[in-house]
Amino acid sequence: MIIIYTGNGKGKTSACVGQAIRARGQDFEVLFAQFMKRSAAAGEQRLLSRLLGDAFFCNGKGFYHGRTEEFAAHRASVQETLAWARKRLDLPIQSSSCPGRMLILDEALYALGHGLLEETELRELMKLCREREIHLVLSGRGLPDWLKKEADLVSEIQEIKHPLRSGEKALPGIEF
Repeated sequence: MIIIYTGNGKGKTSACVGQAIRARGQDFEVLFAQFMKRSAAAGEQRLLSRLLGDAFFCNGKGFYHGRTEEFAAHRASVQETLAWARKRLDLPIQSSSCPGRMLILDEALYALGHGLLEETELRELMKLCREREIHLVLSGRGLPDWLKKEADLVSEIQEIKHPLRSGEKALPGIEF
């Protein structure tokens, strides 16, 4: 199954973390990678690192702002994340009693929208996951039509009100 959390509202990463916890609670093997966030920048990273160990990967350079001089470093980071995911998918499931496997790629749509992740690369990963019956979860803003059609489940998170809009600062445990 391909699951997507998208939209302009806050909560896409939170939905991914919740999906990871739900799957682990059913004894799934969960692989979780973040494309854009820097390591140790957000609270969920501490928990996921403890819960998943080396099945959690965060190698981002921070959010990309479209500057040409930053592209190569961000693209290289995305390539490393893809290589990590492919390698992990090639490993056998660690337990014969494991009911399934899930790969969560947080912020993948953000990377895709900026050209840091190419459509062909994502399609290849989707094909691999489908062939191996691995659930794939993607998140981020800017869901392209082709991916919306390919997905099995799409949830859009819409911002209705946000304290940042009135000048309040981001809070640990809420925003990061």
